Amino acid sequence: MKVQNKVILSIGSNQGNKLDYLNQCVHFIHQQIGTVIKISKVFQTPSWGFESDDFFNACLYIHTNKSPQNILNKILTIENQMGRFRSEQLGYFPRTIDIDIISFNEELFETPELKIPHREMQNRLFVLLPILDLKLDYFNPLLKKSITELISECSDKSVCTPVASLNSPLQSHTLNAFNYIAIEGNIGAGKTTLVTKIADDFNAKTVLERFADNPFLPKFYEDQNRYAFPLEMSFLADRYQQISDDLAQFDLFKDFIVADYHIFKSLIFAKVTLGEEEFRLYRSLFDIIYREMPKPDLYIYLYQNTEKLLNNIKQRGRSYEQEISTEYLEKINRGYLDYIKSQTDLNVLIIDVTNRDFVENQEDYIFILDEIRNKTGRGF
Repeated sequence: MKVQNKVILSIGSNQGNKLDYLNQCVHFIHQQIGTVIKISKVFQTPSWGFESDDFFNACLYIHTNKSPQNILNKILTIENQMGRFRSEQLGYFPRTIDIDIISFNEELFETPELKIPHREMQNRLFVLLPILDLKLDYFNPLLKKSITELISECSDKSVCTPVASLNSPLQSHTLNAFNYIAIEGNIGAGKTTLVTKIADDFNAKTVLERFADNPFLPKFYEDQNRYAFPLEMSFLADRYQQISDDLAQFDLFKDFIVADYHIFKSLIFAKVTLGEEEFRLYRSLFDIIYREMPKPDLYIYLYQNTEKLLNNIKQRGRSYEQEISTEYLEKINRGYLDYIKSQTDLNVLIIDVTNRDFVENQEDYIFILDEIRNKTGRGF
């Protein structure tokens, strides 16, 4: 599972409707590079290094899975979309938009065309003041100085005045309208990855299934008939305990809870793996537990076709999963869809992610957030 990179970008404009250009730029970055988590105020500053109209400048704090080079490539694309074409000519010029990478995980990065942290940031008050406004407790790994130290030692004495605010893309993604979201999907659908990404971006508490700690799981894939019942019973007990504990201990510093499973998945898998008599016994125990469990405000099912699931399973390389059959995955999928049809009182959202990669493609991730937003707009 990839950990998202924490990146600071500086954006600026001194041509045309500067505020409109900056808002467009934020939108493109959110759609194409990474989730825009924080935006500084817009600071009006004199042009730096040449005579021209004043600049509007701001800084963004984003989460992204992209590498520095991939970010730079996307930046150049966005600048071109907005009418900015970088020139080999030396010096400073007016521009509709300017985007620079300032920080990448507070790490050092250097290639012939890209150096991070930005080598001139300590000399530019129009970068330092917006970073301070982000309230990130930023530390420069090259100069070994905090943002307040960089500002106090900066030789740039330009007048930088906060004049406006930009639109935050996260304000339109109202996931915190729900207290408890469960994200489900077949084996290999990417539910845990999506839950972790959403929690990171939206300040949510995660409830992640502890499947890796189950000693019966590898044995089950070797001998399903023998180990199906102890596997399903151990999963049920663990899920009940985990959900009960985590939902009871709500974190006051988090906005909502997002889980990568709902307790009902226990019954779906048990129906596929257990024989008739074992399932009847299991069902009687499950019904007692299920009545006591809180239901999610939103239940999301990530649908992927079997071919894509098998490819995902192969790529993540868990040895005990490599013999999972097409037939088994199709039974699980039918179980989920039958369950969803039967739950008239559950707020369900089905999202087809077969042809989407919400890890590598920011546009696909935003598509999922938009689907959730549309669901919120329809009420629940």
